[in-house]
Amino acid sequence: MTRVAIDGMGGDHAPAATTEGAIAAAREGIEVALVGDEPRLAAEIERLGGAPGGLSVVHAPDVIEMGEHAARAANRRKESSTYIGIELVRDGEADAFVSAGNTGAVFVVALLELGRLPGVERPAIGAPIPFPNGLTLLLDAGANAECRASHLVQFAHLGSSYMHAARGVAEPRVGLLNIGEEGSKGSQLTVETFERLSESGLRFIGNVEGRDMVENRADVVVTDGFTGNVVLKLGEGLMELLMGELRQEAARSWRGRLGGLLIRPAARRVRDSLDYRAHGAAPLLGIDGCVFIAHGTSDAFAIANALRSAAADVERGTLAALRGAIEAAEGAGE
Repeated sequence: MTRVAIDGMGGDHAPAATTEGAIAAAREGIEVALVGDEPRLAAEIERLGGAPGGLSVVHAPDVIEMGEHAARAANRRKESSTYIGIELVRDGEADAFVSAGNTGAVFVVALLELGRLPGVERPAIGAPIPFPNGLTLLLDAGANAECRASHLVQFAHLGSSYMHAARGVAEPRVGLLNIGEEGSKGSQLTVETFERLSESGLRFIGNVEGRDMVENRADVVVTDGFTGNVVLKLGEGLMELLMGELRQEAARSWRGRLGGLLIRPAARRVRDSLDYRAHGAAPLLGIDGCVFIAHGTSDAFAIANALRSAAADVERGTLAALRGAIEAAEGAGE
């Protein structure tokens, strides 16, 4: 049985949300190791009616807070839920690790304890972004603020392999995020990357602009971590702003309230189709182990889905697929 470790103390709503999400996943047959302060986690489990079969608690007396410096915390907090959870993967006691905590710390500890896949220069965060027409994997979503063309080409191979193995896309379309469609546009980095991706053997569709992402023109969109994180956070902010404005407008008058009632079913369907919580956590691609980064604001619904997607990725053999993708890229001269 697949066993997934979850950082019970990570995230804005931990340990309540992480414990509730872990219980929900365990009730579906996923073996879950809930890592964190045992007395606090035990109290949450008791509040929620007790632990189902398949749920265990692994004590970790310390926690890396969201605002801490990632590298310093990773080196000093070796009894934290982040560190001990990743050690479970390293030691073969868990197949995957999920955390909604300090992203930088998860990244650093994963590098220290699990290392990179052979041939990988820089691991990347692959953020699944839902759109009405499908799902787009954006990488890097924040791990590497500065990149070389060789890094972006590897991101493309990793992302394409992940979308094929984990999401069932037969031949993923790969796009390079840029300010125009022409190969000569953009920075020196994007121009060089365009040339190399054109010869990569991937299904490279060329440059894509921000509006192309919304139209789901590509299954995988590659960029540096600085740009990717800005795009991701801007999209989240715009979604929250739009839903908030609609609620306010609907409450301004009786006509608005009536209209709100009439469109509520359709609005809920749109909201659900764009809800990041339904699509699991972001895989840390290029690490020699299955590590997933959930949103810091994850509630129990998001945590349960992150555990489900992590278990599914393990069962589909995505790590082996990623290893094979990098080996193939190296063999092709990438």
